[in-house]
Amino acid sequence: MAVTLDTDLARVLGAKTAKAMAESLELRTVRDLLRHYPRRYATRGEMTRLDDLQVGDRVTVLAQVRRVVSRKMRSRPGTLTEVTVGDGAGEMQLVFFNRRHGQLQQGAWGLFAGTVGQYRNSKQFAHPDFHLITGDDDEDWARALIPIYPASKDVSSWVIQKSIRLLLDASGGFGFVEDPLPQDLRTRHGLLSLPAALLDVHRPTTADDVERAGERLKWDEALILQLVLAARRRAAALEPGTARPRSSGGLLDAVDAALPFSLTEGQQAVGEELAAELSRDHPMHRLLQGEVGSGKTVVALRAMAQVVDAGGQAALLAPTEVLAAQHARSISAMLGPLARAGELDGDPAGTKVVLLTGSLKAAARRAARAAVADGSAGIVVGTHALLQEGVDFADLGLVVVDEQHRFGVEQRDALRAKGNRPPHVLVMTATPIPRTVAMTVYGDLETSVLRQLPSGRGGVASSVVPVSDRPAWLGRAWERLREEVAAGRQAYVVCPRIGDDDTGTADTDAPEDADGAPEKGAGEDERRPPLAVLDVAEALREGPLAGLRIDVLHGRLTPEDKEARMRAFASGETQVLVATTVVEVGVDVPNATVMVVMDADRFGVSQLHQLRGRVARGRHRGLFLLVTEARETTATGQRLAAVAGTSDGFELARLDLETRREGDVLGAAQSGKRSTLRLLSLLEDEELIATARAEATELLATRGGLADHPGLAAEVAALATDERATYLEKA
Repeated sequence: MAVTLDTDLARVLGAKTAKAMAESLELRTVRDLLRHYPRRYATRGEMTRLDDLQVGDRVTVLAQVRRVVSRKMRSRPGTLTEVTVGDGAGEMQLVFFNRRHGQLQQGAWGLFAGTVGQYRNSKQFAHPDFHLITGDDDEDWARALIPIYPASKDVSSWVIQKSIRLLLDASGGFGFVEDPLPQDLRTRHGLLSLPAALLDVHRPTTADDVERAGERLKWDEALILQLVLAARRRAAALEPGTARPRSSGGLLDAVDAALPFSLTEGQQAVGEELAAELSRDHPMHRLLQGEVGSGKTVVALRAMAQVVDAGGQAALLAPTEVLAAQHARSISAMLGPLARAGELDGDPAGTKVVLLTGSLKAAARRAARAAVADGSAGIVVGTHALLQEGVDFADLGLVVVDEQHRFGVEQRDALRAKGNRPPHVLVMTATPIPRTVAMTVYGDLETSVLRQLPSGRGGVASSVVPVSDRPAWLGRAWERLREEVAAGRQAYVVCPRIGDDDTGTADTDAPEDADGAPEKGAGEDERRPPLAVLDVAEALREGPLAGLRIDVLHGRLTPEDKEARMRAFASGETQVLVATTVVEVGVDVPNATVMVVMDADRFGVSQLHQLRGRVARGRHRGLFLLVTEARETTATGQRLAAVAGTSDGFELARLDLETRREGDVLGAAQSGKRSTLRLLSLLEDEELIATARAEATELLATRGGLADHPGLAAEVAALATDERATYLEKA
């Protein structure tokens, strides 16, 4: 039978197996199956560390039967069979109810698959699927290394292994696989051919086979991805745009003169970088990432002022109304009369700053849209309302997207489309990004970094309050908060949930268990609900913070209520604000020096770092307290200790990447699809990714480009048209 990479698996494996693979693992073609690599390799007689298994994991293990015991159950009719298996390092129980398995004899080796459970402090599989390795098995099971594949309840690891063998038999080997990588590139980097790499990854003889195959297959992932992103950068560089050069005596000079502080060296350097790109007649596409509090907004305002001086308009897109209103207030305050051109107290040399959100009353919305349409509003700040039909710009010259990780690429493009010609684009994030992520997720953007913080900040001291290990510390935390308030300062208390009938987290982008929630152990399947703002605020009023002026802030309040409560806090009328993560970004109250995060283990690393950035924004030293029931010795406790131990956002970004699935970083969770990256590690393969980026740039710069490499062009086209390519830009 003639086989190609695009052959449907049903032709090779049969309809039933192919259907199960498609439904549970999204494997539909020969290419999908060959790119479904083993998770690890097992060797009989070697330790596979049963004692390292985590409760809740669905795994496949290679182990030997040690004991088999059957007995009648006391509480109900039937028989319970307990099989003890071991791997040389640990043991676990296999439990079968009313099923005898005569083939499970002492001394037999087998592969056992199931979800790890726990009973009386012992790990176990209940009714696991298994495959015993016998002398009658084909030579697959006699190999030195047995591949263990990512599997599902309906498709086991050994079914995948046998399917690979069937594919080999049906095709006469992997000779039908054409290698997309150019021969000179493979020679330059000492890489195996693709057919050889696929054979070695699925049917290795030695650990060296696996290592060489993995190196080659990582190159496929890195190079194809970097080619897609490099092609986008080249296309963007060729787009026609409108130059917005700097001019003297205008709004930008007025902004610089009005600033009550000196720009940091980093702000000056990035400002010059942006000014140069805005002066070109091709649109700027730049990512500005920086530490919390590093002054990105000022850098963006100066770029917006340059565009306004050149006759264009600038739009700043913010993810929440609270942040949009904060930006509008701070920009208007910095500009003063220059933000009120056309008004009685306005400066005719200035412009108009307009706020456009979904909660504006009809008359205010009409006035704002009219100012945007006739060009009198040079700076427009808004939420998703900016993307709606009926919002038309006279001459959109610059799009600034704040907190880029909160938006999708479609929203960024929808705002860009409102320009007469493609506008310049600046996307900003206060969540520092590891270099490898910047080269992949944001690989179509040039990158600027702000690390330096403005002088005069008091700094923040961070501590974990582990209430299970040290219950007295929580009382001391409330005492410290009262001491700060007594000294004339203010505090936040942050909770993961609103309250009432709200059962999930609220106002939060906290990741799932892999990032934001603690690992589950014995007895934790029924954890209490997360602490809620409304409940905590009431308890604090009646308990440790009685007598203080306490208010709440959360996403279910009306925009008017949110604005009023933020103003009361900013003015000092409210002493303690109990809130959800609606205060995570953009809230700037220099007098707030304390933040207590309740159930801190339910938040992600980057989110905690963002929250910490809300305190000590003035001259007084801040205090950031992470309250948790997680034990200090657990992985969750150690993760929180790492957050408390450093204020370096870039170090924490790496920790964030280590504590969650890399596929989620690349958007697989949002897209519902498997991650594009299967072997490539954003943590471990930084040098390879950088080299692949350089190779991709050189390949596209040749006269023929990818036209000289049809196999590579086909792989790039497949990724570029896949939904996953879009989701790469969303993470």
